[in-house]
Amino acid sequence: MDRPVRIRHAKPAEFPGVLRCLAEAFEPYRAAYTTLAFLDTVLSPEALFERSRSMTILIALTDDDELVGTVACSAGDAARGHIRGMAVRPAWQGLGIAKALLDEAVEALRLRQCTTVTLDTTLPLRRAIGFYESNMFRATGHIADFFGMPLHEYARAIGDPSAPARST
Repeated sequence: MDRPVRIRHAKPAEFPGVLRCLAEAFEPYRAAYTTLAFLDTVLSPEALFERSRSMTILIALTDDDELVGTVACSAGDAARGHIRGMAVRPAWQGLGIAKALLDEAVEALRLRQCTTVTLDTTLPLRRAIGFYESNMFRATGHIADFFGMPLHEYARAIGDPSAPARST
């Protein structure tokens, strides 16, 4: 990574930065989304607060505390975790921040005894799909309706939760 960042849990005071990150990252795809799908992706302050009640929201911060990326994750039933809302601000894309966020989310889920992690994405996000596939996610074939758009599920195994934590 050319520009160092640190990953940590978001505080409620940082939620406006999370919303700004989501809006900036997804704005180029607005025309490819239905109106409701776009609004559900970029979130309202109320929706983000509600998400924070059931999901861990992680953020990537620069040395000067600029919020440049975000992702949310939660542990579900049957040792299955889920990742949602991954975004990196456009000026920071391609620098390894998405990988750092993804790795941190996967590790958090592994520590919560998850052995599988899922995420959902839409076809306009071709670059994201390639990123997920390069990080061992595979399409499950499950396609849901996302406010009038196909939502494709991807999954990957995340290993033995009793194994020692990875070193960083």
